[in-house]
Amino acid sequence: MNRPGYLADIGLEVHAELQTASKMFCACPVVDTTQAAPNTAVCPVCAGMPGTLPVVNARAVDFALRVALALGCEVAPSSRFARKNYFYPDLPKGYQISQYEFPLAQHGVLPVYTSDGWVNIRIRRVHLEEDTAKLTHVKDADGQSYSLVDLNRAGIPLLEIVTEPDMHTVEQVYAYTHSLRTLLQYLHVNTGDLEKGVIRFEANVSVHSADSEILGTRVEIKNLNSFKAMTGAITYELERQTARLESGKSVAQETLGWDEVAGVTIAQRSKEEAHDYRYFPEPDLPPLVIPASQISAVRESLPERPDQRLRRFIVEFGLAHSQADLLINERAVADFFEAVLTHMQAPDPALVANWIVGEFFGLMNAHHLTMAEVTLPPQHLAAVLDALQDGAINAATAKTVLAEAFLSGESPTALIKARGLQQISDRDRLKKTVEDVLAAHPAEVSAYRDGKTALAGWFFGQVMRETQGQANPRMVKAILDEKL
Repeated sequence: MNRPGYLADIGLEVHAELQTASKMFCACPVVDTTQAAPNTAVCPVCAGMPGTLPVVNARAVDFALRVALALGCEVAPSSRFARKNYFYPDLPKGYQISQYEFPLAQHGVLPVYTSDGWVNIRIRRVHLEEDTAKLTHVKDADGQSYSLVDLNRAGIPLLEIVTEPDMHTVEQVYAYTHSLRTLLQYLHVNTGDLEKGVIRFEANVSVHSADSEILGTRVEIKNLNSFKAMTGAITYELERQTARLESGKSVAQETLGWDEVAGVTIAQRSKEEAHDYRYFPEPDLPPLVIPASQISAVRESLPERPDQRLRRFIVEFGLAHSQADLLINERAVADFFEAVLTHMQAPDPALVANWIVGEFFGLMNAHHLTMAEVTLPPQHLAAVLDALQDGAINAATAKTVLAEAFLSGESPTALIKARGLQQISDRDRLKKTVEDVLAAHPAEVSAYRDGKTALAGWFFGQVMRETQGQANPRMVKAILDEKL
């Protein structure tokens, strides 16, 4: 949170694993590192054995191009890989193959929506690299600490997306990371499952006086593996830096970790410049040349971007921002919404949105299903809503029919007919039912006429019970008003 007199400047480095079948520079399969047995998807290349040669994964390049072009980046016709040298147990070679001086793409933008409206977050660069191994830190029975290394993750294709320091609040950071995660899912290059570590964040944070245009000293917070950790670490660091500046102290340029239990950042090492890593060209890989024809083909294959779809749902369908945001948050849901509209006799976007966000999501949650596991076709929800609009069934019956069709896969039209669930709109029949209910409860009628008007709802419930929920609610209310 920014204090008066100070401004924050925040840039993010997002590392997203590309969901290819094989690793970045070898044929080892990409496995779920939270499920697979350790060190089972390893070969001499990703284990860093001497004399092995890397080969670039063409599918990873294609996925990276999809992201870069979706972000509006300028793709370099030729980019180069480099060796990023530092010695740590999670790097079996002693270096990471990455792109540094000549990245795949640069100069993009991602519009995000916040409480202040739309904000453009500039993308500095998008580049390819390989992921590191996974370390598990444990203590033995004697209290001695040690680390276990799992090389299954080493060499998985990794895309790094670096922003300019265009974010100035934690809300903007949260909006950007959510929007980027949604975009990666739309492009089918990343599952977005933070619990499995397929997206990780690093934040560059600085604070400066509002009277100055010079950015403050930057610190880098590493290894933020969840939205909670990211927002917590940045919030703490903004407060810490502001407090130091207010007291006349300086902020040191350093690399920090985040202690989520204590809720504080922890200094890991001082850092002067990026060349601490001693980059130099990767001698075993030629330049990565991207033909113009490949760029054009990938660009033409891109789906509508989530932020563009959000704007369209608001403008074209007249939906509220909050409702449209819930629909576009998952591509399959947004596709389902539009498919339902195409199957309706009289398309009503607001009605469909209400039912998807309400009843449909409720059924998914109740049965612990993801959208990919839902078998209800869009035409079945359209049939339920058509029947509701036509007056063939009421809202209560529509919910019942949808719930059964959701699980059984049966046609809603067939269910309504087979179960005799059509709405009762025969005025004479409903009038007789209302008269019978009132005649059976003279004390309640007297109390209502003495001023206890809340009983109107009770009478309504009695009539609906007598008709097994099939009565036309508007007609029942009108007849009750007339009789009471």
